[in-house]
Amino acid sequence: METMESLERARSESWTDREVIDRVLAGDLALYEILMRRYNQRLYRVARSILRDDAEAEDVMQDAYVRAYQHLDQFAGHSSFSTWLTRIAVHEALRRLPGRRRTMQMEEIEVDGEGSMDAAETSPDPEQRASVSELARLLEDAVLALPSQYRSVVMLRDIEEMSTAETAAALDLTEENVKIRLHRGHGMMRTGLCERVGSQGKNAFPFMGERCDRVVMAVFARLKSSL
Repeated sequence: METMESLERARSESWTDREVIDRVLAGDLALYEILMRRYNQRLYRVARSILRDDAEAEDVMQDAYVRAYQHLDQFAGHSSFSTWLTRIAVHEALRRLPGRRRTMQMEEIEVDGEGSMDAAETSPDPEQRASVSELARLLEDAVLALPSQYRSVVMLRDIEEMSTAETAAALDLTEENVKIRLHRGHGMMRTGLCERVGSQGKNAFPFMGERCDRVVMAVFARLKSSL
């Protein structure tokens, strides 16, 4: 009962990551669910962008959450928790790539959320929804077709809407390098595709419902078995 009350309170009061982390470190493991559900979609997207495989992306998410929990007391807050967690997921995904470089930063030759709907808007009709779905699919195809060094940058900046600084920290890149890769990635994608998709780009690479629940339960099972 106390656990459920803590979860409901944390959600209703919109506890910050730091507040949740402090409670988890104090022994309230159940609250770790809030952090997982808060960042499931982001971790799925970044893992998917590196591995291009749904099942492996889920495995990476589980490994990243377990690893983050095991080292949670080492999170110093120099960057945001979301950036720290994303960086763990990136490294977990990279470990699975055959013959990968030790870092994603292959030197370049050159110099190197949900808003409320406007009151005037109306619900899209079935044809509009189908069009949006098709655009999201086209965006997914275009992003996944990019070379890996551009794919992850485009995913985090355009789809996940992370800042240049956050993306650089998560991928172990310089901010200038992030800008270069984003520019080149855009150039490789179909002309005007991102503009056509617009705000609907956030709907690409969804990770909701049953799949989200599956990862959360699997992580808790692994954590509890190790206690």
